[in-house]
Amino acid sequence: MAIEVNATTRGVQGRGASRRLRHGGRVPGTLYGAGKPAQNIELDHKDLAQHLKHESFHASILTLSVAGEKQQVLLRDVQMHPWRAQVLHVDFQRVARDRKIHMKVPLHFLNQEIAPGVKTGGGAVNHVLSEIDVSCLPDDLPEFIEVDLSNLQLGHSIHLSELQLPKGVESTQLRSSDAVVVTIVMPRAEVEPEAEVAPVEGAVAAAPAPAAGTEKAEPEKKKEGDKK
Repeated sequence: MAIEVNATTRGVQGRGASRRLRHGGRVPGTLYGAGKPAQNIELDHKDLAQHLKHESFHASILTLSVAGEKQQVLLRDVQMHPWRAQVLHVDFQRVARDRKIHMKVPLHFLNQEIAPGVKTGGGAVNHVLSEIDVSCLPDDLPEFIEVDLSNLQLGHSIHLSELQLPKGVESTQLRSSDAVVVTIVMPRAEVEPEAEVAPVEGAVAAAPAPAAGTEKAEPEKKKEGDKK
C-alpha cells in the first residue's frame, strides 16, 4: 500500500521556534540519509497523527513530498509528549534502492483459534515476539510477516528459523539466537478457596486449651501420719 506524506521545509530552528510550530498545529522533523545533507522539515500534526495509527506506516517505504520533490523514506523515530497525545518530533530516513535497510516488521498470527493446542488441548497462545528485525533491499520490504499456528500443539513452539520469510528478506535476530516466537501453554489453574465446614447441630464445642503457664496444679495427696 502506497503511503504519501506531505511536508514543507523548515527554516527557523531552535526550541522556541519548534514550540511555536507545535502551538500552530505543526510538527518539526528531520530528513536525512542516502548520502545527502540533513534537511529540517515540518508536517501537519493532524495528518501525521492519523498516519501513525496505522501499522503499515511504521514498517513500509513511504513517499515524502517536500516542496514538490518526492522521496522514498522510512519512518525512523517519533517523539511523543509524556502524557498528551501530541507528536513532538519525527525523523525520516531517505532510502537508496540499491542499499539494504534494517527494519522491525510486525508479525501477524493466523489460525490461532483452530490450533490443536488450543482447540483440543485447552491451551492458550503466548506471543513471545510481536515483531522481528529484518534486513533486505527496499523493494523487498514486507508490511508484515505471517505466522501460521494451524498445526501448533500444546507445549510446542515456533522459532525464528521456522518462519516463512519473503524472498530477499533475512532475519538479523537469527544470527545470534533461534528465539521463540510463539508457543501454546496450559493456562494456570485457578485455586479454589477451601470450603468452610458448617458446625454440626447439637455438637459441643471443644474447650480451648489453657494458655501456657496457667495449668492448675493437682493438690498433693496427704501422706499417712500427717496431722489433720
